[in-house]
Amino acid sequence: MNEQNEATSLLALARTDGLKVRSRDGESLGNVHALMIEKRSGLSRYAVLSIGGFLGMNKSFYPLPFELLSYDPVEDGYVVTTDRRVLEGGPSWANSAPDFNQAYADRVASYYGVTAAALS
Repeated sequence: MNEQNEATSLLALARTDGLKVRSRDGESLGNVHALMIEKRSGLSRYAVLSIGGFLGMNKSFYPLPFELLSYDPVEDGYVVTTDRRVLEGGPSWANSAPDFNQAYADRVASYYGVTAAALS
């Protein structure tokens, strides 16, 4: 599923649930549910992590600035470089995703202490 948001310069690409994510301590966290890619540069700006749930229900989704992930080629997955408690206290949703506009990107970036990329 490809979804374009005309209000921003991001393109959301879903169906990436096969990309595993673990904590820096090696604990399994979940999967990369979607990547938020900047249309103009083609760079991944955010990864939306899918955590929890059972049989596809009751999952929580956490947008994370891509710079807070590192790729582990041995495990063929990503490692979240921030503490799990910080991640779980951050911006998230369970049912419907928010409008990922500049204000929301600024909120996510501010929470994690990184600089938000301009989305317009």
